[in-house]
Amino acid sequence: MVDLADAPEVFRKAVASLSAVEPRPELRFEPIPAPRRLAPWAYAWELELPGDDHAPTTGRLVLLYDPQGQDGWNGTMRLVGFVRAELDGELAGDPLLAAVSWSWFADALINASADHTALGGTVTQTSSTRFGAIAGPERTNDIELRASWTPCSDHLTPHASAFCELMAAAAGLPPVGVVTLGKRIG
Repeated sequence: MVDLADAPEVFRKAVASLSAVEPRPELRFEPIPAPRRLAPWAYAWELELPGDDHAPTTGRLVLLYDPQGQDGWNGTMRLVGFVRAELDGELAGDPLLAAVSWSWFADALINASADHTALGGTVTQTSSTRFGAIAGPERTNDIELRASWTPCSDHLTPHASAFCELMAAAAGLPPVGVVTLGKRIG
């Protein structure tokens, strides 16, 4: 973990504002060791939505700070996010899945009023088949979304909220406050 006591004030303030997010109850959100070579200052969180009634989903959110800025950042801070969710086989073959997944995140940033610039990323759909002694289901399908963006201020709580919204969307959870109806019997 990075020692925040030695960090610049702007970075400490940004970490505190990201940490102030109040994710939905299903979401586990905790600090993890950050990558060391991407910027002079970095802080990272791991996110997990264990799958009972929805797709198991994991993610990481990394805050990078370089007082000099870096090419392509358009600023001194950069947020980097990664989300991976399991898919059912039917959904995995949808040709619009990548575009829809990207729109979940772009819309989440807008809905959270997370002002940003230089948003970019990739969406990858994978299908894996296991053979031999490798444990687990015979076939799995996943979607991975990688994104990076530059926040327009050091108040990052809206960005963390948007990322949590992306995690929920990837897992197939309904919006907070919306109840899904169970299957009717009979």
